[in-house]
Amino acid sequence: MSLFNTISDCDFLRGMPQALLERLVQIAQPCTYAPGTILFLEGRQHALFHVITAGHVRLDMLVPRRGKIPILTVGAGDVLAWSALIGNGTMTATAVALEPVQTIAFAGDQLKQLCETEHEIGYFVMRQLSSALSRRLVATRLQQLDLFAEDFPMSDVPSPLSRSGDLQC
Repeated sequence: MSLFNTISDCDFLRGMPQALLERLVQIAQPCTYAPGTILFLEGRQHALFHVITAGHVRLDMLVPRRGKIPILTVGAGDVLAWSALIGNGTMTATAVALEPVQTIAFAGDQLKQLCETEHEIGYFVMRQLSSALSRRLVATRLQQLDLFAEDFPMSDVPSPLSRSGDLQC
């Protein structure tokens, strides 16, 4: 499969007009990672923004007094290392390939420059990125709820709704 077809088929870029996809292909590079490969390390710089096209990647964080904790598993259609695109490139987690992983990687500075100079690409990429980050935030919240559930039975947590269904303030 050509790089253009791979990019146009990936969930993150699906729906982008062909002319814009052709511009992205110019700065894209396919990457493949074997199981167990560390794609990037928490606290270190990483210059590539990745869109996963196959496989799963576990994101781990180092938690004081608890060690390395898995926080999320991402797969095809998800993004990795978004800090390379919108931040300073310092990673907030460590990414480990759980199985063979394929990504489409973009140099963060090149993609950022393209987004800033070609506003139609920038709007599309940032809209997709905000949607992806929103899904990641929800997944993280759900994981936190699961962690809290281990410590606190849900029956002990007061409901924000009264018996009549009105919101309590």
